[in-house]
Amino acid sequence: MGYSVSRHNLQKHFHPACGFAQMIAGYHLIWTNYGHWLPNDPRGSVSHELRSAKLAPLGDLHFGRKKIQPAGSEIKEFYAAAQGLLRYSLLTFDESQVQLIGETFSRVVHDRTYTCYACAIMPDHVHLVIRKHRDQAEIMIHHLQDASRRDLHNTLSHDIDLDHPIWGGPGWKGFLDSRDDIERTVRYIEQNPVKIGQMVQRWSFVSEYDGWLPGQVRTAKPQARGTT
Repeated sequence: MGYSVSRHNLQKHFHPACGFAQMIAGYHLIWTNYGHWLPNDPRGSVSHELRSAKLAPLGDLHFGRKKIQPAGSEIKEFYAAAQGLLRYSLLTFDESQVQLIGETFSRVVHDRTYTCYACAIMPDHVHLVIRKHRDQAEIMIHHLQDASRRDLHNTLSHDIDLDHPIWGGPGWKGFLDSRDDIERTVRYIEQNPVKIGQMVQRWSFVSEYDGWLPGQVRTAKPQARGTT
């Protein structure tokens, strides 16, 4: 699996309102399972074009999240119709698969020396907050996706065919450049499982955010927040 990066994303990003480059403290990383959040999803998407003509009958493309969100029933109807148009079946994780992905993420975070402040592995998508690192956001996503894809195929080959895609694409990154940004995003991610009636996820590789920002010296790595 390949990935592309842009050099300017590592340390700074341009803030148009302020007119200068700001230091990045961390990244909000997001990606979906295969077949979820399609370009013409009724909620809106970050896609500028519909590359598969087969999906056109499902609805028009809307760039960005719509101000007025559709009812859950409309979203279910959309993906029920999409199922017959996709090359592979829609992939939704069960509890055992979520646990396996979490174990894989734990290994990658340890091996790559990432500092992770939040993680939610949902049935159809993933959220993480990872502190700025020598790896750019795109590379972080690549390592996490690639390792979890291999582990899912190797461990659950009876449930998932080897040629079935696991992830829906390279995902997205959000720049976090202040303590408020990080704390707000951590709270948002923690509440993701709660919104669908599940418990807050506690992962051993997630560390409590200690207020660190670029330029500060941290004396010790914070303790992990969970034991899962």
